[in-house]
Amino acid sequence: MPLLRLAPGIHYLPSTVNSVVIENGQGGALLIDTGLDESHARKLLRSLAELELQPSAILNTHSHADHHGGNAFILSKFPGLLVYAPPLEAAIINHPLLEPFSLYGACPPPELRTKFLLAPASPAQALDAGTQTIGGVRAELIEIPGHAAQMYAVRFGEVLYAADGLFGLGTLHKHPLTFCADSGQQKVSAAHLGALSGVATVLPGHGEPVGELGQLARDNLAAYERTTATVLRAVQAGPATTDELLARVCDRLQIEMTHAGAAVLNRAVVAAHLTELLGAGQVGLAVAGNRMLFTET
Repeated sequence: MPLLRLAPGIHYLPSTVNSVVIENGQGGALLIDTGLDESHARKLLRSLAELELQPSAILNTHSHADHHGGNAFILSKFPGLLVYAPPLEAAIINHPLLEPFSLYGACPPPELRTKFLLAPASPAQALDAGTQTIGGVRAELIEIPGHAAQMYAVRFGEVLYAADGLFGLGTLHKHPLTFCADSGQQKVSAAHLGALSGVATVLPGHGEPVGELGQLARDNLAAYERTTATVLRAVQAGPATTDELLARVCDRLQIEMTHAGAAVLNRAVVAAHLTELLGAGQVGLAVAGNRMLFTET
């Protein structure tokens, strides 16, 4: 699949997870997010070769496996290539077992060690937010925590790659429990991106490019607020554990989970919104009958 043009010298490879390619004017290109696996990485390298470009560096916006799973294959072809990521996310990319470990809360079973949660390790270096030169490309890294503990959106003039700070409408509809580590910060970050001026094109990590940044941010914020409201209604149905609330939320949203990976991801979303509701004083937390229960206040 050929790269699609966003602006002069700025391209993307459309897929379940988008990869961004920024030319450095010297025959090289910065690769931003390398996709889930070797298959995506192969397509990315083929697309580069069609434009007679070679990778000059890799930037991973965050440490979720679907955004850095292609690193290993690209590094096998270009072993001297440098990889960068936000500091907290770089630690996980170096030690990817931390992702399923944190989701499960202990050493994860084999069912949680699939490529969707456990990418191959790669030697990512910590890179601070702000304007940086990476692989010969000057870019603005905007810190947008919430979906992940520490994530960057990347701006090149009038083009914004929002990573998973904003999702396309199709993704929001398909996945009503949009993943987050901190739902409160997720909303703050979406609002921050939506308020940026001078952006002509925004590309979500999952979805197609759009021209209306403000409207995309509002759509995302509405989806996040619906999740918070759904979790609150689940608590109002009676004291329950996180897993019991997850079942109630999935019933309300007509979600059917069929594998362990979906269960731990969706459980984390419910837990994040519960933490936000606790902080707002809208729910309470108690331990009774050897169960940690969330209650209506």
